[in-house]
Amino acid sequence: MIKSTVLAVGLSIAALSAVSAPSFAQNTMKTEAAMHPRIAKAIRELEDAIKYLEAAPHDFGGHKAKAIADSRAAVVQLREALKYRQIRDNKKM
Repeated sequence: MIKSTVLAVGLSIAALSAVSAPSFAQNTMKTEAAMHPRIAKAIRELEDAIKYLEAAPHDFGGHKAKAIADSRAAVVQLREALKYRQIRDNKKM
């Protein structure tokens, strides 16, 4: 009798934990990117533009290096923005 009661309580706790776990899960960067699709898209587009510029045979009138550097800086800032939201959203939980 005692063993079955302990087992029933243990199973109940496990079931509640499984149901509750997703609601308490912390946001990840992937989650934040999904919550802010325009920022995630901007990061992908900038990374694509950087690859394109790096592979280009010409220097776009001397603007290539600065465009690459500024695009990389923009990607860093956009990722920092998502990281900030992740931290803020996780504090609310």
